[in-house]
Amino acid sequence: MRLSQFHLHTEKETPADAELVSHKLMLKAGMIRKLAAGLYTWSPLGLRVLRKVEAVVREEMDAAGAIEMAMPSVQPKELWEETGRWAKFGPQLLKIRDRKEQDYCFTPTAEEAVTDFFRQEFSSYKQLPVNFYQVTTKFRDEIRPRFGVMRAREFVMKDAYSFHVSDEDLQREYRNMYDAYSRIFTRLGLTFRAVSADTGAIGGSASHEFQVLADSGEDATVWSDGSDYAANVELAEAVSPGERPAAAETLRKVDTPVQKTCEEVAALLGIPLQRTVKSVAVMGVDAEGDPQFVLALVRGDHVVNEIKLAKLPGLVDYRLASEAEIREHLGAEPGFLGPLNARKKIRVVADRSVAAMADFVVGANEAGFHLAGLNWGRDLPEPDETADIRNVVEGDPSPDGKGTLHVARGIEVGHVFALGRKYSEAMGCTVLDEAGKAVHPAMGCYGIGVSRIVAAAIEQNHDEAGIIWPQAMAPWRAAVCVINPKGNAEVSAAADALYRTLVEAGIDTLLDDRGLRPGPMFADMELIGIPHRIVVSERGLAAGTFEYRARSAAESEAVDQASLLQRLRA
Repeated sequence: MRLSQFHLHTEKETPADAELVSHKLMLKAGMIRKLAAGLYTWSPLGLRVLRKVEAVVREEMDAAGAIEMAMPSVQPKELWEETGRWAKFGPQLLKIRDRKEQDYCFTPTAEEAVTDFFRQEFSSYKQLPVNFYQVTTKFRDEIRPRFGVMRAREFVMKDAYSFHVSDEDLQREYRNMYDAYSRIFTRLGLTFRAVSADTGAIGGSASHEFQVLADSGEDATVWSDGSDYAANVELAEAVSPGERPAAAETLRKVDTPVQKTCEEVAALLGIPLQRTVKSVAVMGVDAEGDPQFVLALVRGDHVVNEIKLAKLPGLVDYRLASEAEIREHLGAEPGFLGPLNARKKIRVVADRSVAAMADFVVGANEAGFHLAGLNWGRDLPEPDETADIRNVVEGDPSPDGKGTLHVARGIEVGHVFALGRKYSEAMGCTVLDEAGKAVHPAMGCYGIGVSRIVAAAIEQNHDEAGIIWPQAMAPWRAAVCVINPKGNAEVSAAADALYRTLVEAGIDTLLDDRGLRPGPMFADMELIGIPHRIVVSERGLAAGTFEYRARSAAESEAVDQASLLQRLRA
């Protein structure tokens, strides 16, 4: 590609509304341009990178035995009502209506559509297993789109769906896709980790996320230094700390006139934060389905895990209690809440760490006061329920008993689910098994955020000058930069000859023949992240060499054409 015939529009200034490095650099490099909130136009430069990612994804999916297809992005309401997700998916589902007043959605995922396709096309176990995939545009109406294409409303995704007669065969394909994903992210040059994860709104029995490790990542992942245990923080188990010590203090009320947080109370009393208990008031339902006030207790230095809490009976659709509900049940205002002296019957759910505490400090349900020296069994009944309801933290013991947990930030770029029969049962999808009996096939679901990978790669690979692309993702592997092409015909001819040689050698090459001064030209090549830069100049020709610099190298060096080709082919 000759750059004089290509559209490249870089910016010198950092965009004011961009927060993440990837968002800033994609705008500065001219890869994307904002059309509306969460909606971006991909420029020719950005599209080249996107297509490079898609190519690797397709090659590995094909090699793993998956079959590519294409499903509509706009899907009818009736399909989504069969699974109950028209209502359950929430406001992220963009709903639209046509001129005939028929309801549709702009699909964020395609379990319903692919199951409908399958039930029309397949009838026997002899046709299974099968795995269909597509690379297409999806839409989720994010409440707060941000970070460029990292959390956009419209995005490019690879989604795949497999169908199986047996659970054992589903597990085989799940592992097959797990391995294919590992190859994809390895080929793309990303540092990543696969972690156990919650199945979330997709559902199913097993789930793994593929996280690109980056300090800017929104997701927290944990891993053990003594085993291969790794999990999303939403799923990682916080093990019980052991036996509860005996009570050693008397119960007493302490004056905390303006101290409402555990940190403030601990500082006032001169005690470790770990001796305080945080009370989170929520509303769930009881066994009869009636509203129930629940007090969730975690240690002062811990955070309630919303997903774990929602898995407890009656708390699937819990919400935070209102101040009126808190006053009604506890007679206090937030900041002074606790499990003792409630006005009305409440359900107390204690985290494992809290259930093992003695002589702890918690709100007194009276403005301006906390209780110290509180003990289970002596001062208040044992909790109604003890469960793991907190996020793990750095230094926690690994749930498998091997090593200590560490926390790392990550960007989710892939997710594999063992769905089971959730969708095939809901949509009446069956095939005949070997005995001629109609059975619901088990399903797997496997997604990759193609456009998100582009941003995640930049978060992991950049410097002050710009992007440092892994070679498999770079818009071009090499750039031939010409110094003064219009002023020296010999230099221009040599650059053309080198460009043709590299292209004929199968090296994806850019010829920068725009005639820019060296400074701006080199700055553009560094900004857009070309892995290899070759400069053709009058001085170099006289010496029989080219000036070569790898994007990640600190200095340039003089090389002859044979050495250059050897390096680029490697």
